[in-house]
Amino acid sequence: MSRIFSGVQPSGNLHLGNYLGAIRNFVGLQEDYECIYCAVDMHAITVWQEPEQLRNNIREVAAAYLASGVDPKRSIIFSQSSVSAHAELAWIFNCVARIGWMNRMTQFKEKAGKNRENASLGLYAYPSLMAADILTYKATHVPVGEDQKQHLELTRDIAQKFNNDYGTETFPLVEPLIFGEATRVMSLRDGSKKMSKSDPSDYSRITLMDSRDDIAKKLKKARTDADPLPEDPADLKDRPEADNLVGIYAALANVSKADVLKEYAGSQFSTFKPALTDLAVEQFGPIGEEMKRLMDDKAQVDAILKDGAERAAAIAAPIIREVKETVGFIVP
Repeated sequence: MSRIFSGVQPSGNLHLGNYLGAIRNFVGLQEDYECIYCAVDMHAITVWQEPEQLRNNIREVAAAYLASGVDPKRSIIFSQSSVSAHAELAWIFNCVARIGWMNRMTQFKEKAGKNRENASLGLYAYPSLMAADILTYKATHVPVGEDQKQHLELTRDIAQKFNNDYGTETFPLVEPLIFGEATRVMSLRDGSKKMSKSDPSDYSRITLMDSRDDIAKKLKKARTDADPLPEDPADLKDRPEADNLVGIYAALANVSKADVLKEYAGSQFSTFKPALTDLAVEQFGPIGEEMKRLMDDKAQVDAILKDGAERAAAIAAPIIREVKETVGFIVP
């Protein structure tokens, strides 16, 4: 069976974009793939984290997986730092990857901004760790959003260079799995910006632990425009807020934007928003309630993370041993 690896960064306040862009897809993939899902806490510390908050955020990622329907018996759920093979392989990949490759990574430029000289070395090199995350398990497929495609291409470059340098076929050239509607969910207050936990306005995002009332309030206040919904999705191009809400509806209903517009063409937002609200509350209400229950039962979440770490380490151990022997290390 093909193997999936993916992770979500434990940065707190997981939101609708995290769910529709990643976590929801993880659930369906369990049917056809061997799935390994983690909280990428080593990536999180590329910028400073308050330690106790980080521990809480790791549990929040695990709770989101579980509440959304990831089965911890069928899939593996763990925290990245609990399997040392990630860090070991990342160093080897640091010695395989080229500086020029890293300089092309647009996400570092975006995150470091004008203070790139003050950014951590970890933030600069983390695409190498991301490659190690995937290849520690010889994963064959990775579900990615549009903004991660460049990192997956780098993973393929590193795998290919390692294989060429050592005359082996150690690593597979991992394939992306890119999903349909609303993989990029935008702010409810500004349709030109991605939904983000760092936005100062709580009304810009729906978090996974929002109550049913909170979800309804935020969608009621979501920015729209004065025009009715069009018949053709192409006519949403210059209407970012409308396009975002239609995209969210399409993703929640598992249909295309065209299907949504077939039903709601000509409708004002006074009609469309309540329908979207009902759909969102129906899907997210139970997830938020289960996440809250899990966050109040740390022992249960920690036990699942521990079991997942042991199972992940058992897969990684022979792979990292093979890599060390290939490189020329003496393996006891």
